[in-house]
This record gives sequence, C-alpha cells and structure tokens, in this order.
Amino acid sequence: MDHNHAQAAHSSQHNPKINQSDVMDHSHHQNHASGNSVSHKGHDKHAGHNPQMFRDRFWFSLILTIPILYFSEQFQTWFNYQAFQFPGVVWLNPLLGTILFFYGGIVFLQSARHELMNRQPGMMTLISLAITVAYGYSLAISLGVSGMPFYWELATLIVIMLLGHWIEMASIQGASSALRELASLVPSEAHKYINGHLTDVPVASLEKDDEVLIRPGEQVPVDGKIIDGSSSLNEAFLTGESKPVSKAKGDEVIAGSVNTDGALTIKVSRTGEATTLSQIQRLVEEAQTSRSRFQNLADRAAGWLFYIALATGALTFIIWIFASQDLQQAITRTVTVLVIACPHALGLAIPLVSVNATAISAKNGILVRNREAFERARNIKQVAFDKTGTLTEGKFGVRQVYSDGMSKEEALKLAAALENRSEHPLAQALVKESDSQGLSYGQAEDFTVIAGKGIRAQMDGKTYNVGRPEWIDELGLEFSSSLKSGLTEAETRGESVIALMNETKVIALFALADKVRQSAKDTIHALKTMGIEAIMITGDAEAVAKTVATELGIETYYARVLPQDKANLIKKLKLQAPTAFTGDGINDAPALLEADLGIAIGAGTNVAIESADLVLIQNDPIDVLAALRIAKATYTKMTQNLWWATAYNTIAIPLAMGAFAWAGFLLSPAVGAIFMSLSTVIVAINAVSLRRVNLKS
Repeated sequence: MDHNHAQAAHSSQHNPKINQSDVMDHSHHQNHASGNSVSHKGHDKHAGHNPQMFRDRFWFSLILTIPILYFSEQFQTWFNYQAFQFPGVVWLNPLLGTILFFYGGIVFLQSARHELMNRQPGMMTLISLAITVAYGYSLAISLGVSGMPFYWELATLIVIMLLGHWIEMASIQGASSALRELASLVPSEAHKYINGHLTDVPVASLEKDDEVLIRPGEQVPVDGKIIDGSSSLNEAFLTGESKPVSKAKGDEVIAGSVNTDGALTIKVSRTGEATTLSQIQRLVEEAQTSRSRFQNLADRAAGWLFYIALATGALTFIIWIFASQDLQQAITRTVTVLVIACPHALGLAIPLVSVNATAISAKNGILVRNREAFERARNIKQVAFDKTGTLTEGKFGVRQVYSDGMSKEEALKLAAALENRSEHPLAQALVKESDSQGLSYGQAEDFTVIAGKGIRAQMDGKTYNVGRPEWIDELGLEFSSSLKSGLTEAETRGESVIALMNETKVIALFALADKVRQSAKDTIHALKTMGIEAIMITGDAEAVAKTVATELGIETYYARVLPQDKANLIKKLKLQAPTAFTGDGINDAPALLEADLGIAIGAGTNVAIESADLVLIQNDPIDVLAALRIAKATYTKMTQNLWWATAYNTIAIPLAMGAFAWAGFLLSPAVGAIFMSLSTVIVAINAVSLRRVNLKS
C-alpha cells in the first residue's frame, strides 16, 4: 500500500469527517459542458447541460407560446377579443403545443428517464409527469374528447421551467468559474535554455532543473526558484492581494503569477500536477464535488417529496373528481400539485450555496477540501496553532541588541560586516537586520571560521570575534555586568545569543528569536473578540514557548510536545470544546486529521494538505479568521435555504390541492409554475448573496 492510499485508509477509518460515501460519490460526478458541476444524487439532472441550451430552448419556446396564448379560448374570454380566424385554426394550438412539448420539454423528459432508470425519481420526473399529463389531456380533447385543453398552461409551464433552469445553470456556471480561471493562468509555451540558447517549448515538456526565461509581462509557466534577475510579480490569483510582490535571486515563483517589470531566469522546481496551481485546481475540484450532511439531507428530502407529490396528486384527483364531477377540474388540480411540488428549490438550496462558498474561498486564498467543513467550522470554540512557521516566521530575527561602549547601530553594523560572508542562519539574521535598518557596512578581512565557536575577522586593522557566549570565558575577556544582565534576560526568554568581541572585552550581545508574525497577534486578538480561545502547541522548550505565548497574548500553551503526541493532545482538547488545528508540516498531519477542523497553512506540505479540511494558500494565520467567517456565513445561507424550500412546499402543496377553494382561491398550473420558479430564484439569489460577505475585515 502506497503512502497516499495508506493515508486515505487511515482517514476513512479514524476520522469521522471523511466517510465512504464521499469516496464512492467521487467517481460518479459528472461535469457540465461548460465546466465543473454541482453533482449529487438529486442534481445529476443537469449532466451534459449548459446555460446556452436552456437559453435557446427558452426563447424558441417563448416565441411559440405567444400565438398559443393569443388563440387560447380562455384568453379570448378573459380579455374579450376574437382571435384572427383562418381555415384549420383549431389545429394551430395542438400543432404548436406538440412542437413545444417535444422541443422545449425534451430536456425534462430525458432527465426523467435517467432518474427512473437509476430508481431515483426526483424533480425532473415530477416536471415531466406534469407536462405529459397536460399535453396528453389537451391532445385528447383536440381529438374529440369533451373538455377544455391545457395548451396555454402547458406552454407557460414549459417556458417558466426552462427559464428557471437557465437561471440555475447560469448561476452554477458563474460560481464554478474558479477552475476555468485557474486553468487559463498557465501559458502553453515557455522560453527554455538549451545549451545556452533560448528555445520555445511546450510547458508540458519542461522537467525539474530546466532553466526558463520569463520576460516582463509574461506569466510564470511552472513553479521554480529565481537564479538570475529581480522583478515584481503579481500573485493576485494566489493571495487575492493585487499589490506586486518583489522577487530576487533565490526567491520562489509560482506558476500563474505575472512578471511585471524585470526579466527573470528560473530553475524549474515543480512541473505538471506537482505545481502549486495544479494542486489548487485539484483541491477546488474536490471541494466542488464533495458532499455535505446538509446536501445529503436535501437530497433525501427531494426524493421523498416526489413520492409525497405523487400521492398528493392522486389524492387530489380522487377528491376533486368526486367533489366536482368535473374531469377537467380534477386534472387541473392534479397538474398544479405536481408542478408546485417540484423540489427544485430544495434540490438547489445546498449545492448552490456550497459552490458559491467554494469559489469565493478559492478567490480569497482559502481552499476547501471537504464541504462539511463549512458546517463544522461554525461550532469551533478553540483554535490550536502549531508555533513554528505558523505563529512565527520560522526564521530567526534580531529581537534585542545589548551594547557596551558603542551604540546599538554601530554594533549591528560591525557584526554585519564581520558575518556577511557566513552562511549560518544566525549570522544571516544579523546581516538582514542591518540591511532592513538601512545601515551601510564595510567588508571584513582575514575571515576565519572557528569550528564550534564562531568566526574571527579583521575590520579596520582590528581583530574581532563573533560567536557563542561560551567563547567569552575561553578567551578570558572582560564581560560587563550590563551585558551579563542582557545575556541572562535573553536566556530566560529561550533566545539564541551571539556575542561580538574585540581582543579585550565583549562589545555587544545580539538576542535572536524566531520572529512572531504581526498578523499572528492580530489573529489571536480577533479570535478573542469572537469568543474563541487560541492555544499554542510547540516542541520548543518551556522558556521559548512562554515568551512567544506572552508576546501573542495566548493564555494556554503546550511546550515540548513531540510530533507523535500532537494528535493525542488535540483529542484531549476536543473533549473540552470543538477544536480546530492549524499547522504546516508533515508532523502536523495526524493532528490535522484528529481535529474537528484541520487547517493547513501556507500550502505547507503535500501530506499536510491531504490531511486538512481547509488549505490557506497564503502563509498567514490571519486567514484563519476569513475561513471561519466564510464557514459561518455558508452555514447560515444553507440553513436559510433549507427552511425556505421546506416552508414553501409545506404551504404551496395545500394551496395547489385547492384547500382554499371554498373562498374562491384556486391556483392554475401556470401560476403554480411561477410560484415554483420564484422559490428557486429566491434560493439562488440568497446563495449568490454570499459573495457580499467581507472576509478581510
């Protein structure tokens, strides 16, 4: 068993968030002709459909409907006019009605056949039953049976149904455009260096370690690292931030970003399915085809509604045929019940909210791997964060400079000049801090590495040592009490310390620590205002953990937690309250699976991504807030749509049966179709309104 399959098996057995139906359904999802669909048991009616098809059939059917209405006996009576007469006029409506039934209604009839073949009758079967009864009865009357035909009701019913499905398909297509937008970001060709010469080659042919030139204005074809040049890249597709990001030699570039000004030469690091963009596409597609508890509930309700409508329609026919002795009235009531009971709004209530939420999230750098995450995230009361790389930057920065006999700036300049040639992370942190302050420093001479201690070099004819504090005693140097106090403070905080020494004494100490993200502070503060407790988990020592927790304002933290113990800790936290876990590393995968909500940050590792419910593309914990906001808003919209769709059918079906006939209130099939379509439009508008949610506030 390979790693991915082993992980999938582990997920399905031990994680309640992942169930076998999710896995089994994946292979059955079909795409719209225009893109990824919202595919599920109650909504596969649109497999192979697209908005253009419904649009074309709607306009053609509307053109046919106008003369049908004009020549209808009911309309002539209601509006007191005499239609234009010509030989054979009595056969005009039957002819137009037949064309309309087979051209406009064929999509419903075909979908009903698929539903019945799958033994899952639903809304398309109901629509087909309604228009078939209306057409068959009308045709029988045209052929000699006594009664009043339903051609105008048939025409308006088909037209309104086509309009409703056109609106639905257009909404779904618009919300599902994320995949198509992402797919269009990668150019088809790249400028590859072959034996020192540039050659245009297909992007698909690029391999790892190939060198590629990216000219100003071009899109980056693959993930890679800059080996020559500097520029600014627009990564809005990835982060939602329109401001270009400065890039220089050694920086990573992501496929799909746009090179704005300078020419760049990159070495390919990932191609094809391994690129960040391809992973995003896959995750968006998985999320749009995943199912949720609410969606399953809506599907089951829609299925049951078919049988309820069928039974209610039969009951309605029996009651009215006995009560009125009028076959046409009985059929009219029955058709109205079948039309108004179509579980269209119910079937659309959850999928359209989900697909909108997924697309909105993707545009804001939040990828949803499991739609059920929307429903679970609303209850989160604790968010546990891995420290390194999540709350902190995962790299050292200078927190404090302690100096004796010179200013802090002079000490930093001198240390940077001495350490400039060192590759050690702590040395580079000093150089970077000096650069960030705009300090200019010279070049040291006679640079020598003293193994296990530090470096020795000369500056302006004087010899200096830079290295571990333990080196001070070995050299027998003078060490002032103020600097000793600084060393004690730094060690208490669990920080790393670099000493700057001349030939006689210690000049300065530099306290370095993993830098806390400013956005992490903002995140913790915002979580508190939302009534959510932030918890920090780290493998670092108690002193380091306490320092970071204090700086962030985190009250609960766990230090010296081994990677294998993170999942057990999350399990214990879950007993207290619903818990989310945010991490970015391979060792975070078990904890991400164990949590009620797993959030992988900064795209992290493949293993972390596969274990998470949500993936935050930006390496920024502030997006945890946006994820929780979109989840809460999504849950609210799902609930509102379910309540509306259920309430609509509860009220509409008795009206369609003629419950208020005693008061002279009766619904025609056409009015029933209008009410049904209106319900669908309301659900669609409510789902689309999700786009107004402010995720960045």
